[in-house]
Amino acid sequence: MSSGNGWAALPCGRRRKWVVLGLWLVVLLVAAPLAGKLMGAEDNQASSWLPANAESTQVLEAQRLFRPVDTADAVVVYQRAGGITVEDHAKAVRDAEAFTGAPHVVAPVVGPVASADGQALQTVVPVQVGTTGWNNLGPAVDSLRATASAGAQPGLVTHVTGPAGIGADQAKAFAGIDGTLLYSTVTVVIVLLLLTYRSPVLWVLPLLSAGAALAVAEAVIYLFAAHAGLTVNGQSAGILIVLVLGAGTDYALLLTARYREELRRHEDRHEAMAAALHRAGPAILASSATVAASMLCLLIADMNSTRGLGPVCAIGVAVALLAMLTLLPALLVAFGRWVFWPVRPGFGTPEPTRTGRWARIGAWIAHRPRKVWIGTALALAACTAGLVSLNATGLSTAGTFTGTPDSVTGQQVLAAHFPGGTGAPLTVVGNAGPPMDAVRQAVAATPGIAGIGPAEVRGGEALFPATLTDAPDSAAARATVDRVREAVHAVPGADAKVGGSSAVLLDAGRAATHDNRTIIPLVLGVVLLILAALLRAVVAPLVLIATVVLSYAAALGISAFFFAHVFHFEGQDQAFPLFVFVFLVALGIDYNIFLMTRVREESAHLGTRRGAVAGLAATGGVITSAGLILAATFAVLGTLPVVGFAEIGFAVALGVLLDTLVVRSVLVTALTADLRHRMWWPSRLFRTAPREPEGAAEL
Repeated sequence: MSSGNGWAALPCGRRRKWVVLGLWLVVLLVAAPLAGKLMGAEDNQASSWLPANAESTQVLEAQRLFRPVDTADAVVVYQRAGGITVEDHAKAVRDAEAFTGAPHVVAPVVGPVASADGQALQTVVPVQVGTTGWNNLGPAVDSLRATASAGAQPGLVTHVTGPAGIGADQAKAFAGIDGTLLYSTVTVVIVLLLLTYRSPVLWVLPLLSAGAALAVAEAVIYLFAAHAGLTVNGQSAGILIVLVLGAGTDYALLLTARYREELRRHEDRHEAMAAALHRAGPAILASSATVAASMLCLLIADMNSTRGLGPVCAIGVAVALLAMLTLLPALLVAFGRWVFWPVRPGFGTPEPTRTGRWARIGAWIAHRPRKVWIGTALALAACTAGLVSLNATGLSTAGTFTGTPDSVTGQQVLAAHFPGGTGAPLTVVGNAGPPMDAVRQAVAATPGIAGIGPAEVRGGEALFPATLTDAPDSAAARATVDRVREAVHAVPGADAKVGGSSAVLLDAGRAATHDNRTIIPLVLGVVLLILAALLRAVVAPLVLIATVVLSYAAALGISAFFFAHVFHFEGQDQAFPLFVFVFLVALGIDYNIFLMTRVREESAHLGTRRGAVAGLAATGGVITSAGLILAATFAVLGTLPVVGFAEIGFAVALGVLLDTLVVRSVLVTALTADLRHRMWWPSRLFRTAPREPEGAAEL
């Protein structure tokens, strides 16, 4: 084996490949049991999602003095259009007694309470939340629903809503998320790998490598969650599956394509793999570093859920990189050329990409680069017009589900017969004594408050609920929170704070807005530095960043139009623009890195315009396949009955397709052909690359 490839020869030597495979087998035997524990380590409590310094989070912590066991209220609603009968009321009383025996229910059960119009009753049932967030809510709410509906007279309709009812339906929506996403994503990857490789065998090796990477990543993340305080929730665990399988398969495609190319130049497959790693390795490494660094930028987020997502995804990408640069090469070399059957790349056979479809497209672009990139840029800019439909101001409870679960219907019934905030009151906490009396008066006098409940006193602290006149997830309720906070903060010596569901939504929205403003510029800066280091230039990184931002804006515009006018979603979560940006910029830059590192390699001896055509010809097919696979894996998120996941999946999938098929293949190629050697300023290649005439010339 040639020693000139240095580190690239390590995982694919004649004996070393078996050492690598043996080490991975040992690692997987250790990792598999730990990976299975990750779901049990998820923390889906409200405080794990919220900013640590938010007032609503501080209230959640203060409530532990009054309720050592975290609880969420389930509100059982009884409704009869013609008015509640005596029999209905008697049933509700019997149910209230029976509710105390339901799983995870804690005393006291309050109610039934009749509505002013006499058409509804409500009973409030506290449910122990537990340490994992919503796992206890499902069994409790199922039991409450069964009890309330059993023996009801015809015409009496029952629902279970409130924070516990909504949480149970959210838990149901996330139930099996790991399995659903895993099986759906694996199916998509298998189908697309079969179409890409047109081999009944080859697809198995990238999939095995990606699966091994996922198992090891989940094990590492579990250890960090269990012993280092890393926050993992249902959202980050779900995105991890898609990201590792999608990005890992992308890296596998790039390496395998280069390996197949080198097999035509080297008779020995070990030398071919060493050459492939030597050539493609830096691009794969830079690509994964870009994604990981972009994800780690999330560590400065105010939102705990966003901050936890960063290291989870970074670990996943790092392990995927390790697997694709060690395990996959060892597997490919161990299996030999036959794994490419029925189209085996023979030594000395011509490279088909040099005269293929992408070579012809590149030549067409290079004859008229300025017209092509201007036209493409204008078309993408036109797509950004859809941004007027973007409504990333947050989702109501009903808007978070793609369907209409029972808790949403119950909330609507509750709002129709009781004050809007019934079932999800504000929680006011402060110092007991005369200051709290002034706080109660201030809250009661605040517009938007329908009433206040009795105060509880513990250890010098006092707590009382305040019912809103508006629905707890409405903009009006959030405005009331601000008014109440202003009123209670003005009471001397009270040290009063306001929490509750509406306050949580308000604080989460403001934290997301802060994260959008701070993290997006940081990610751009980090990616720019990585590109500058990789390409050793200034102009090329700036051009690539500009194209990816334009692609992001176009994808967001098209997505917003579809959300509003086709899917009829209520809006988007405040964190939606940030998540889509981070994934699209990090993953979109991937394809530009794959293309431009090859263009740079070819430009050194062909000139930049011819190098752009040669680079596109060599990478066009594999990058398109990688983009289709990554887009399809993110589109799998749309199978979940959660609007937030569906929107992220749609927007990222669309953005990846735009970047793969339009931005990278057309816009970047045209810009490179038009700028020529100036693309590499001020690197040595800017001075040494063969000069080409400014006008279009035959290629």
